[in-house]
Amino acid sequence: MKKTLLILLVLGVMPAAIAQEESAFGVGEWFKFKMSYSNWLKAGNATLTVKEGGIKGRDVYHVVGKGWTTGMIKWFFAVEDRYESYFDKERLVPYKFIRDIDEGGHTKDLVIDFDQVNNKAYVHDKKKGSKKVIATKPNVQDMVSTFYYLRNNLETKTIKIGHEVHVDMFFDEENYGFKLKYLGEETIITDFGPVRALKFRPYVMAGRVFKEEESLTLWVSKDKNKIPLRIQANLAVGSLRADLEDFSGLKHPFKSSKN
Repeated sequence: MKKTLLILLVLGVMPAAIAQEESAFGVGEWFKFKMSYSNWLKAGNATLTVKEGGIKGRDVYHVVGKGWTTGMIKWFFAVEDRYESYFDKERLVPYKFIRDIDEGGHTKDLVIDFDQVNNKAYVHDKKKGSKKVIATKPNVQDMVSTFYYLRNNLETKTIKIGHEVHVDMFFDEENYGFKLKYLGEETIITDFGPVRALKFRPYVMAGRVFKEEESLTLWVSKDKNKIPLRIQANLAVGSLRADLEDFSGLKHPFKSSKN
């Protein structure tokens, strides 16, 4: 429970087999997720919102992600997280990333500016009052922009079971090599009725939070939106599940048994 709700969401919501397709999202898209601990205890909520933005004269997507605990969980472990990413509308690479979190008193306040030409990340730790410059991989992603980059480039027509994809991501002060595997199709029951979904297995770092590298499973709608429907995380203690509860501003029609 001590990991941010949004990390579970965004690390979970990264399906991919890279190939340019029609854009999966646009300005005005909004998701709300409900979180449950061990599949029964309400743990919190998280939202992702796509807005218009600008960075140094460039038109960009400005995505704001928020996560917070609710109910009984909040009384003994309060979480209030905010993530922001500003990324190019065409290339979908980030220029700025903000991480402002408070997780049970553990706080971080980071601002990262990306130089995508010279492959550098300028990390400003506002809490510690420190600044660093760290070399990055070409076209590196942040943890929020990765979600939208891969949604927009997910090849759903030819992807095969067992296919793996690797993405270069920068998180906090480190380059992170992300990998996930496609597991196949499955129909899952959601708040919107049964939905045909693509199932994936992201690989995470085993240790204090996750039981093992294969602790995450996620389901994404098999349509042009590639909506994150559900993420299941097996933690070192218990499990955490995120289910899509509400949405608006989708770019493409969304179909289930209820509509």
